[in-house]
Amino acid sequence: MKLLLTPFVWVLNTFYSMTNSYGLALILFAIVVKLILFPFQLKGKKGMIQMNLLSTKMQRLQKQYGKDKERYNEEVQKLYEREQVNPMSGCLWTMLPLFILLPLYAIIREPLIYLMNVSAGNLDAVAQALGWGSTFTNQGYDQLLLAARITAENVGAAQAAAGAGAHIFPINFDFLGIFDLSRIPDLKFWTIDGGFALFLLPIVSAASSVLFSMVSQKTNAVNKQAAETANSSSMKTMLIISPLISLWIGFTMPAALCLYWIVQNLFSIVQELISGKMLKKDYEEAAARQAEQERLEKEEEKERRRQAAEERARRIEEAKSAKGKKKKELLSALEKDSKGDSAVIAVSGIGMRSYARGRAYDPNRFSPDGPTPYTDPDTLPKPEPEKGRKKKESGEGEVQEKKETVIIPTPGGDAAPAPAAEVEREEAQAPAPEAEPVQEEDRKE
Repeated sequence: MKLLLTPFVWVLNTFYSMTNSYGLALILFAIVVKLILFPFQLKGKKGMIQMNLLSTKMQRLQKQYGKDKERYNEEVQKLYEREQVNPMSGCLWTMLPLFILLPLYAIIREPLIYLMNVSAGNLDAVAQALGWGSTFTNQGYDQLLLAARITAENVGAAQAAAGAGAHIFPINFDFLGIFDLSRIPDLKFWTIDGGFALFLLPIVSAASSVLFSMVSQKTNAVNKQAAETANSSSMKTMLIISPLISLWIGFTMPAALCLYWIVQNLFSIVQELISGKMLKKDYEEAAARQAEQERLEKEEEKERRRQAAEERARRIEEAKSAKGKKKKELLSALEKDSKGDSAVIAVSGIGMRSYARGRAYDPNRFSPDGPTPYTDPDTLPKPEPEKGRKKKESGEGEVQEKKETVIIPTPGGDAAPAPAAEVEREEAQAPAPEAEPVQEEDRKE
């Protein structure tokens, strides 16, 4: 671990020897880190532009191979290879600052081991030489507090206790006379000296994080899709989470790390503006290519519809000219096609778009005729109540013949009663259904 942190330790020690200020050394360290990472940032933004240009093609692959995930992944990898695009290049550069922040946190937390090269076994002896009192446990930020006790008067005793190979020196944690970088900000700022300035430090850190996120969204809005992504709920959530992380860092870790986080955000904003100007031509070219792709897609859709209409017209003409069994087959195929997209849209009111209907939507799943049209029950005509048998008695007390009335609907929609005798007479006069002729194939069987 110490070997891995050697380059960071050397840079931080060099800047401290130049400025004799721990805060200025951290600011210069942040500037050097941003300059080193700037080429990677430009490369990552170019990769992001290329990925945005491939979004349309990836949507096509999703529609074509959405159900077969293995085939879809293979086609996506072939697309990346064909277009020479690395899908990780757009987001890898955003992770690099974290790989710098973690080693810096270790150096700030344990300055005696990393900056002064004191072995872990001699830490208790150094602590006793500096008047620590109890046994030194090296937990939390004890080393940072112990380094803050080193002064010009006791540096000799601390050096003698550290032994050979160590380089003990007093560290100036005072930043511009405003606050002490070795302390941790506290919500109860009135309980410590300079606590109000320390209290404002995490708030400034959170504000700088929000500002950086807003600038980054504007500079990364390459096309319409990226702009919609920037306005999505996930990005809005990130705008809330990012300042909360900054506040957590500010109120739980030393002020030195919070100062570095602020400087890193401010220089990131400057880099975003510079890279936006440098990649302006790339952004314009990407927007033009995206517009051209959309135009070609519309033309392809028109051509597909024209070809489909011509094919349908040809099949209709073929069905008209055909005879016998072949004509029935062609007509049934045309009827089945007519129950496709247009019929389903007319009945269900839902477009054929995959994101509107669902990838597994099947209009003929429960019925071969497609979805059942909806009918409002209030609009249906209400049937009239049937009239029962009527009994008519003569004046002499004799009961006349009972007649049953039947409702016969008329073409106009009105129902007229008719005697049962007339109904029976009409049924008797109706011709009997003709027997179906026996086919030649059935006779042979």
